[in-house]
Amino acid sequence: METVPFRQFIVKLHSRCNLSCDYCYVYHHVDQSWRGRPTVMSPETIAALARRIGEHAHRHELRNVDLVLHGGEPLLAGPAVIEDVVTAVRSRVPSATTVEVTLQTNGTLVDDRFLAVFRRHQVGVGVSVDGGRAVHDRHRRYADGRPSFDRMARGLDLLREASVWTGLLCTIDLDNDPGEVYADLLALGPPQIDLLLPLANWVHPPAGHGDSDATPYADWLVAVFDRWFGAPRRATGIRLFESIIALLLGGHSETEAVGFDAAHAVTIETDGSLEATDALKTTAPGLGALGLSVHGHSLDEAAGHPLACALRRTRESLATACRGCPIVAVCGGGQYSHRYGPDGGFRHRSVYCRDLERLIRHIASRLDAEVAARVHAHA
Repeated sequence: METVPFRQFIVKLHSRCNLSCDYCYVYHHVDQSWRGRPTVMSPETIAALARRIGEHAHRHELRNVDLVLHGGEPLLAGPAVIEDVVTAVRSRVPSATTVEVTLQTNGTLVDDRFLAVFRRHQVGVGVSVDGGRAVHDRHRRYADGRPSFDRMARGLDLLREASVWTGLLCTIDLDNDPGEVYADLLALGPPQIDLLLPLANWVHPPAGHGDSDATPYADWLVAVFDRWFGAPRRATGIRLFESIIALLLGGHSETEAVGFDAAHAVTIETDGSLEATDALKTTAPGLGALGLSVHGHSLDEAAGHPLACALRRTRESLATACRGCPIVAVCGGGQYSHRYGPDGGFRHRSVYCRDLERLIRHIASRLDAEVAARVHAHA
């Protein structure tokens, strides 16, 4: 089988976090492998990582790669480590290869030292935010119970002023009013919003999953979509909605939540070990591990691993019932980890199947009505 190269490299700079969010899939879920990993990525691992990405980019003549700096909380690694990783990777790839660098943070540690590195190396920074103060501080607290909203908001102000802020990432909580959350996120002035379904599956189902006919997550998202789509001017994009619209119109998705064209990605842990996707930490212990490391294996070996191949989004990899579904080209079967079942396999519908179907059909209906109205207006 021809090797499909990785184009996205999720790099765990630091394996710990300064917050203890109660829903965190790394620290409060079934896979606790973080406990045995180095706290911060070492210079030796950074060098090996850069060498492997450089080899991969050369071998496959990659024109663009995405370097995603992650954690834990990546800012705990310090500005020097961030600079070392970005510099090392860019020095190893071909001159014709563009390395787009992003970093995902809780925002509480941002200061002028980090801003200088972000500006110097053109690092785009996303911040995880649940909503307004009360909503955010319900889950996103320090281990001693202190709230984090004020420190996060101060970090956002600095990122905004430095023009390196790329947007907000918000995990849906059914206990929060969708209209209030959307208004609070908009009030922060983000250039982009990512609304994420909680990481869940058939073994560890999401909250509100009791009634098989209910679609609580779709209901939540539809409430936000209608406000967003109905606004006279949509200055802030919402990636999930924009991706569904693009797919309905024959375009491409910009999120792994829907569609078949998510970037082929690999995760590099602080010790250099390679994992398929962090989301598999919510399925069973060690299920995402490839048993490979940048210290002894090429990224081609990782890309050819059966698990890495299984994560490539194709119609053939889906449950039989999904392949003939009329909206499969849009939903793409949903996120891979959401399909995990009691048999230990992934050939199941997404645990959010009904939610995805309702959301997609609602967006399609609104889109059809909008097109019809515009055609009528110009008739």
